Amino acid sequence: MDATDTAILTQLSRNAGLTSAQVGERVGLSPSAAHRRIKLLEEAGHIRGYRAMLSRAALGDPSTVFVQVTLDDQRRDTLQKFEETVARCPPIVECHLMSGESDYLLKVLVRTDDSYERLHREVLATLPGVRRLVTHFSIRAVVEPA
Repeated sequence: MDATDTAILTQLSRNAGLTSAQVGERVGLSPSAAHRRIKLLEEAGHIRGYRAMLSRAALGDPSTVFVQVTLDDQRRDTLQKFEETVARCPPIVECHLMSGESDYLLKVLVRTDDSYERLHREVLATLPGVRRLVTHFSIRAVVEPA
């Protein structure tokens, strides 16, 4: 990777909908050269995909809830079962294995027409290996991905 590749990645991270011509114009390349470089970045795994950033309204105006999860133990099979189950749970949008007091930190989106209590009781508390859940409700996001 060189400075031009970095500039291309910066432009696409800000707006994944840019055409090759628009990227090329912003980084000083022809449309065909920009397209070729973008394809090489994709093939090298530097660009893993593209996605639409939806508004909170389009998502049903959800509340953001962070949940610290402590498991019964940290055996490989316990971690694996927990992670496989979490990956199939749509309200959980992020899951991080953590150092420190808790084992995992979950970012959960709860729509206003849904109940966190129900989600807690029927989903989170039933995840494999869960010993303890500590919930934190976000008041507002100060910094979010663009």
